[in-house]
Amino acid sequence: MPVKIRLQRHGKKGKPFYWIVAADARSKRDGKYLEKIGTYNPNTNPAVIDLDIDGAVKWLQNGAQPTDTAKAILSYKGVMLKNHLLGGVAKGALTQEQAEEKFQVWLDEKEEKIEAKKVGLTQAEADAKAKAFAVEVKVNQDRLAAANEAENAAVKAEADAKAAAKAATEVVEEKAPESIDDAQAAASEEGKTA
Repeated sequence: MPVKIRLQRHGKKGKPFYWIVAADARSKRDGKYLEKIGTYNPNTNPAVIDLDIDGAVKWLQNGAQPTDTAKAILSYKGVMLKNHLLGGVAKGALTQEQAEEKFQVWLDEKEEKIEAKKVGLTQAEADAKAKAFAVEVKVNQDRLAAANEAENAAVKAEADAKAAAKAATEVVEEKAPESIDDAQAAASEEGKTA
């Protein structure tokens, strides 16, 4: 019975979540499996992989063939390296302690890389938020300046309109006595002629 280590899709539409399983190669993608080895969540950054390393190595040593994606995940978590080191132990090239030491050194380096990536992502997110906040503050300042300018222009226009109305009233008042006198004179002349 050919065994494959592959991904079994779960989750909802647009949000996949995978189980890493050892299954008969002839079974359906989401069908029966022999053993669940771990999970893979690609929805987060960095992706969350929870894997039983010893269980995966056991299946690899028993002849299970990983699919391409499963092989990349197993390699990322160190399963392929541990399988390789155990092959060296079986041939006598290494002792069990040396193999465990090499694997632990590799795991420590991998953890440092993952932490550096998380810190970098957090820093990038904080920088993006700070930049967006600075842009928003500048936009708000520009809006306030434009509003103050428009308010000052409206006050000045109102003052100009009042001054123009006052000047027009003064002109009318100056001309009004003359025109009243002219109107009375014209009325008296009309009365004389009539």
